[in-house]
Amino acid sequence: MNAADLPLTRALPPLADRLPLKQKIGFGLGSVLDMWGHWLYPSLASTVFNIFLGVAPGLISTVQMIKIFIDAASDAVFGWLSDNTRTRYGRRRPFILVGGVLAGIGLPLMFAVGRGWTDMQYFSFMLVSMVIYVPVMSCFNMPWVSLGAEMTPDYHERTTVMAIRNAIQKGPELAMFFAAQFTTLAIFNQSNGKPDILRGAQTYCAILGAIMVAVSIAIFLLVRERYYEKLVARTQTHIPFADTLWRTLRCRPFRHILGMMLAYATGTAMVGTLGFYATVYFVCGGDIVQGAKWNTAMGLAGMGFGFAGIPFFTWIARRHGKRVGLAAVLSLAICAFIGDWWLYDPERPVLQLLACGFVAFTGAGFWTLYNATLGDVVDYDELQTGQRREGSFAACQSWISKVGIALGTGASGWILQFTGFDSKLDVQDPHAIFMIRILLSSIPVIGLVLALLSLLRFELTEARMAEIRNRLETTRGRV
Repeated sequence: MNAADLPLTRALPPLADRLPLKQKIGFGLGSVLDMWGHWLYPSLASTVFNIFLGVAPGLISTVQMIKIFIDAASDAVFGWLSDNTRTRYGRRRPFILVGGVLAGIGLPLMFAVGRGWTDMQYFSFMLVSMVIYVPVMSCFNMPWVSLGAEMTPDYHERTTVMAIRNAIQKGPELAMFFAAQFTTLAIFNQSNGKPDILRGAQTYCAILGAIMVAVSIAIFLLVRERYYEKLVARTQTHIPFADTLWRTLRCRPFRHILGMMLAYATGTAMVGTLGFYATVYFVCGGDIVQGAKWNTAMGLAGMGFGFAGIPFFTWIARRHGKRVGLAAVLSLAICAFIGDWWLYDPERPVLQLLACGFVAFTGAGFWTLYNATLGDVVDYDELQTGQRREGSFAACQSWISKVGIALGTGASGWILQFTGFDSKLDVQDPHAIFMIRILLSSIPVIGLVLALLSLLRFELTEARMAEIRNRLETTRGRV
């Protein structure tokens, strides 16, 4: 008898599916490494290498593009390795511990450069450091993302796990917004009175790297691998490396949410640096110290609005399902980016707080609900294949999404150059300011519309997931 023909049975009582709070917090702490290990460097790279050291922005964005291609490849390897690893500590936790500790140690070394180098020397250093550091982050990140899809079999508890993760993530997000201001603190001033942004970045990354090491140890101690202990270690066979990409992409619901995420991430990555430049050179008239202070304030606003977005969109998803929740997220995000045209205003700089806040509000909802769907997709795939391949799905989504983000990030520096921006000028040409503003508002909207179209084809509703779970448990038992 085919699994699809088996009768439906009663689902597990909700209490049996709930995770202890310490496990949810333990998993959520991984967002500290995810944010700082992946995104702190790109957020500081333009400030350090372009504004302070004078490196051409096109070279910086090219390194970021190459970095993401390396990231995509190494993610595939570590996703596959963690799917096939068998140890007394599980298949994910050993990688989380080793990768996290090494990532924390390596973070401050990313800015270990000298002064007065040529553009090509800086370019070479950035490139070599990426080749070394990126696989270390993959060693942590792929097993951690995979673990999130296998912590509970319950449709709504998965959303709760991701909601707590995103709530915890607001802390490291705030630290990223504060990064630019930290690098301009007076204690780092040079003899001429100007901020020594390089020394500030090196100090900041050393502090955050130490926190990353401590957090990695905490995650290892707090989380457990539910599916590994009750199912995978006893019954699952070896998964070929080729399945990480090709067999995974044959999963129809996965292709739909992947297309949605790809459009969202690429569209926003293409303008990832424009918001800071709009603040410094449009709202603050070229005053980088004042702009950095506003950037920190915007981070606080983003944290507050992001916190509000998590329960709001979680509530929508609980009442109407994740698909409707994601549609609401994308629709409101379109409105938020259109609003940036009016919310970056030198006459009323406080409106920047709303610009960042509205984007953070919808962003928190998007990543909460998107990540919560991965476990649903893995359940669907298990019904078709009989295997739990969280690592393969995490790696495949990383591989595909980071190719898209690489293109978006690689384009971002060239987009900035296209606007006519000149780092040697404190006051930019009005045409350059106009182009920064119009592109900041319009490019993400195109991606969001494409994301919404892809979402409309996603088929895994709450009712469908209840049916899939019942059939799985009839076939292989409960976990």
